[in-house]
Amino acid sequence: MLEFFSEIDAFVWGPPLLVLLVGTGIWLTIRLNLIQVLRLPLALKLIFKAKNEGHGDVDSFKALCTALAATVGTGNIVGVATAIKAGGPGALFWMWMAAFFGMATKYAEGVLAVKYRTIDANGNIGGGPMYYIEKGLGKSYRPLAIFFAVAGTICACFGSGTFAQVNSIVEITHIGADIPIIYTAAILTVLVAVITLGGLQSIAKVADKIVPFMAVLYVVTTAAILFAFRDALPDAVAMVLHDAFTGTAATGGFLGATMMYAMRNGIARGLFSNESGLGSAPIVAAAAKTKWPAEQGLISMTGTFIDTIIICTMTGLTIIVSGVWSGDLNGAAMTQSAFTMVFPVFGNLLLMIGLVLFAFTTILGWNYYGERCVAYLLGVKAIIPYRLFFIAMVGCGAFLKLEVIWVIADIANGLMALPNLIALLLLTGVIVKETQLYFKHLDENKDYLK
Repeated sequence: MLEFFSEIDAFVWGPPLLVLLVGTGIWLTIRLNLIQVLRLPLALKLIFKAKNEGHGDVDSFKALCTALAATVGTGNIVGVATAIKAGGPGALFWMWMAAFFGMATKYAEGVLAVKYRTIDANGNIGGGPMYYIEKGLGKSYRPLAIFFAVAGTICACFGSGTFAQVNSIVEITHIGADIPIIYTAAILTVLVAVITLGGLQSIAKVADKIVPFMAVLYVVTTAAILFAFRDALPDAVAMVLHDAFTGTAATGGFLGATMMYAMRNGIARGLFSNESGLGSAPIVAAAAKTKWPAEQGLISMTGTFIDTIIICTMTGLTIIVSGVWSGDLNGAAMTQSAFTMVFPVFGNLLLMIGLVLFAFTTILGWNYYGERCVAYLLGVKAIIPYRLFFIAMVGCGAFLKLEVIWVIADIANGLMALPNLIALLLLTGVIVKETQLYFKHLDENKDYLK
């Protein structure tokens, strides 16, 4: 089964999709005049200063927290470790590249999500790629929108939303606290059921509390580890930059990797982590209370910055400076080894808390993404059956092997990205126009954000 899925994964994640993914980010970066650099201070300010004046289900901060809940997950800990183990330290550089151009992509997704959002039969906001494909490109593109919604449902139920996250939670709690897998699976399933059956308001309320706490806790912990290994930090950064273009020679338990392997693993894991270009984050961005599409686009853009430029970098450098990347460990066990070097007593507990919170909130966020995809495909009557099915998949996710889970998640991600990236390219003119309108508004109303 692993070999079968691996062949599908290699086909889906072939050079065409990687070129399309990075190429879309480069194209949008050019058309939007380096918005991820020049407007990043404004974007960070908007996280706390957005007016929340428009029609929506949740305020902009809760929408961002829900999106971050879905993106800041096992990809930030296990995914980074897996990428560096397979592609060497150079994979971290390609994560940075994917994130840099991905910020422009994430901005564009947020703009279109608000621009083309709609209201469903229950009075809730419906938005995301399936809506901006159909409403922005026209009814003739509806098959592309359906393709995205189907891939999104698969990804939520069998990929990023359940199996990869649940597997990581049961593994780390078993290793770190010797808790039997079946106990963790049962508790996790009950918690997910209690929260997700309440819909977006319930999910956003939990994300609003957990996401800031877990991000600060993890960054402070990894910063302490990097401080302990501060003498090795310059060499680690030099290794990342060098190996990104030359490949990595075999060392210790590491078998060596070419530049292309580092690039593929870095970009693929970068997307898995920050989901820029995937089309998932705009589903919740559409629900934000704002009347300016570009405003929510800027807020959405910060999600990629926080997820990859900050959190993934902290994980990656921690793994490299500690030297565990060249050993025989993999996945969460590799990151755990780095943590226990500096925190021999509390290292296991700190990583366990971080990973459990990251993965748990990702499950909640992806539950909402899948729900919106199902509502688009089958109508609001399918929402409750979907939620029950999703909860059942969470219960099953504890008993699948890691390698198969990552491959399934990779395939589903790739299938989502394809129609979304096509739509972003075809609707670039709309994105640029909405951007110009918003900045003209800011120029004419200097006190708007004060």
